[in-house]
Amino acid sequence: MPENVQSGGEAHRSGNRKMRLFSGPLSMFGAKAQIAAHEKDIDFELIMVPFTMKEGYAPKHPEVLRINPKRQVPVLIDGDLEIFDSTQIFEYLEDIKPHPALWPATTAARAWSRRLEHESDEVYFPHIIKLMQLGKASLDPAAEPARAGAAAYYRTMESVLGDREFLGGAYSFADIAFYMAQLFGARWGADMTSETPRLLQWRQRMTARPAVLKVVGPMADYLRGQGLGVPAFLPSRAM
Repeated sequence: MPENVQSGGEAHRSGNRKMRLFSGPLSMFGAKAQIAAHEKDIDFELIMVPFTMKEGYAPKHPEVLRINPKRQVPVLIDGDLEIFDSTQIFEYLEDIKPHPALWPATTAARAWSRRLEHESDEVYFPHIIKLMQLGKASLDPAAEPARAGAAAYYRTMESVLGDREFLGGAYSFADIAFYMAQLFGARWGADMTSETPRLLQWRQRMTARPAVLKVVGPMADYLRGQGLGVPAFLPSRAM
């Protein structure tokens, strides 16, 4: 355990150096961590690692290679503490700055929101990964089950949302996670439709949040700069 981190979740950051968050211009998981940090108004240095559409994340950033055995962003360095994985990073941010809270107040509601965040990554997003592997314009028969799986998940989330403003009731990391995941779904040919009107309204509310705009605005600009399509709900320029 790093010397400047105590058990029980209390972190003591060394000196006045900003925490450093390593992400990428098209990293869904990095964007989740960025949005959470902005929502909490945490001062951090954002380091965008090398990335091109042709080579991907190459060459790998040496700090990412050193810290994350999976060799992926996001990675967070805060004093002597070095962690990776968007959910792990978020939980750390929640511990060091509990307010504004990004988990609901009650134990049951927090557990439910954690489940939603996990399902966004592990149940919904595999469909989008399949589409990314095939190419959204692919006529491969394997693409249709992936789109159908995404559409079924949207219907489930429409029911989960109900008449509430956010997925878990109060705004939480579950909303951030699913927002970023569905953004990639929209990019790869599995967008929401009028079949889920309340979910479309939720997406509008999410896109309008200043912390979200700080992240998805530059992402949209990067896509445009590469000559790639941008989902219509994203802003027209970086904020």
